[in-house]
Amino acid sequence: QVQVVESGGGLVQAGGSLILSCAASGRTFTPYKMGWFRQAPGKEREFVAVINWSGGRTSYADSVKGRFTISRDNAKITVYLQMSSLKPEDTAVYYCAAARNYYFEPNRMDYWGKGTLVTVSS
Repeated sequence: QVQVVESGGGLVQAGGSLILSCAASGRTFTPYKMGWFRQAPGKEREFVAVINWSGGRTSYADSVKGRFTISRDNAKITVYLQMSSLKPEDTAVYYCAAARNYYFEPNRMDYWGKGTLVTVSS
């Protein structure tokens, strides 16, 4: 059984920075990719960023490009999301997710965390 656990959410002022962490645990589990999604109040969940585990290739939503950076620690099976120049519209519950394999659907994931709340005040 694979578990995905996020940490690092909180309250931050607009223009500030925050780092989210996410650890995946499970016997002999090595993800194909891990990523971050978010869901703002009253909105659907949306893609934020993803990183391929073997080569480290990254992809970002246009809304966060240049402000957010996703990275990984292979040994710890942990992914990070460094967020800077935060805006009130970044306020959301941030979910971490992991995929076992390649999927044609870019946002398809196998394991999801419970989410961590990020609130950006104006």
